[in-house]
Amino acid sequence: MQATQTPALPVVVDSGNRKRSTRRKALTILAGVVVVGGLAWAAYEWLVASHYESTDNAYVQGNVIQITPQVGGTVMAILADDTDFVKAGQPLVKLDPADAKVALDQAEANLAQTVRQVRTLYANNGSLAAQVTLRQTDVSRAQADITRATDDLNRREQLVGNGAVSKEELDHAQTQLANARSAMSAAQAGVNAAREQLTSNQAMTDGTSVDQHPSVQAAAAKVREAWLATQRASLPAPVDGYVAKRTVQLGQRVAAGAPLMSIIPLKQVWVDANFKEVQLRQIRLGQPVKLTADLYGKKVEYDGTVAGLGAGTGAAFALLPAQNATGNWIKVVQRVPVRIELDMRQVAVNPLRVGLSMDARVDVSKQDGKTLADAPRASAITSTEVFQSQEGGAEAEVRRVIAQNSGRSSSNAAMAPAARKASATMGARAAAATTPVGAGEAAASTGH
Repeated sequence: MQATQTPALPVVVDSGNRKRSTRRKALTILAGVVVVGGLAWAAYEWLVASHYESTDNAYVQGNVIQITPQVGGTVMAILADDTDFVKAGQPLVKLDPADAKVALDQAEANLAQTVRQVRTLYANNGSLAAQVTLRQTDVSRAQADITRATDDLNRREQLVGNGAVSKEELDHAQTQLANARSAMSAAQAGVNAAREQLTSNQAMTDGTSVDQHPSVQAAAAKVREAWLATQRASLPAPVDGYVAKRTVQLGQRVAAGAPLMSIIPLKQVWVDANFKEVQLRQIRLGQPVKLTADLYGKKVEYDGTVAGLGAGTGAAFALLPAQNATGNWIKVVQRVPVRIELDMRQVAVNPLRVGLSMDARVDVSKQDGKTLADAPRASAITSTEVFQSQEGGAEAEVRRVIAQNSGRSSSNAAMAPAARKASATMGARAAAATTPVGAGEAAASTGH
């Protein structure tokens, strides 16, 4: 007989438990990743990110020097245009100098007349002193006449009793004595009047020379003013830089102080980084800064230094400041400009323009610096000596006119106009040397 075989039962697997186990493992792995990521982020914040403050609200700033005329006039020539590079002292705009030259001629004529009038005052001292001497001679003569008349009267009075002298002769002698005394009084009054005139004239000349006389100095000041007006008909560049924002046109009548163009010295730029107020807690003067410009990207990095922190937020100095004392108020995080000085050697290799966007990253590891400057600046931020040369020419012109009308150095005075013309020619040659050939004429002719 064959044995009865029992069929094998199938193994039933719990699929629900297996899914739960898989989900639990996935969540555990995810939680581990999150924890590890959080720990890594916390470590990065503690060890690295906490030592830096960064912002992309940063822009290049620079000195925008406006070119404005010091006198009014009509534009005759424009010698520089937008994007041109100019050197300090190079003429940029020339105005019509006709009116200034007429005023200079009038001032020189007035100075010449004043010098001659003052010379007359000094010459009058001698003539008035001679008048005093003459009047004193009249007094001496009158005294001698009184003495003779007195002696004559005394002799006649002694002879009247003997009948040797008549009454008429005695009266005549008395009359002569009275006339001599009247002449003496008149002569003495003449001396006093002459002395007063001499004293009055000396009061206008004592303690000074013709050159330093107040009247001459006042007229000389007018000559200097008129001379400077002729020199200011040409507007020079105060510093080396690039021309921007030219608005002046040929033939335009401009007034003193009107902006004609701007000069931007790109060798004197800095960055204003606007940090949030909560980022200023650890920013100190002297901290190093790494900067990148959108112009060059991350491949070009600039080194900078925190030079100063603004004295107020941008909203405080806005044209229309926010009125926070109102019913509906929303707090807005404020920003404070932080001035960052750049390494000019790096700027020379990769030039920046005013207004470019920058990314700034300040290393705040060192906290030994100050938050605000506590000492004044030791030297000028920027300066120019371009305008000082004009004053020297004015002084030379004054000396020429005075010498020409003082009776001294007549030969030098005669040569002065030629020297003045030569000086103007040299100035024109210097302007031509500093201006690219044809650049000024092209700018003026195109009328940009």
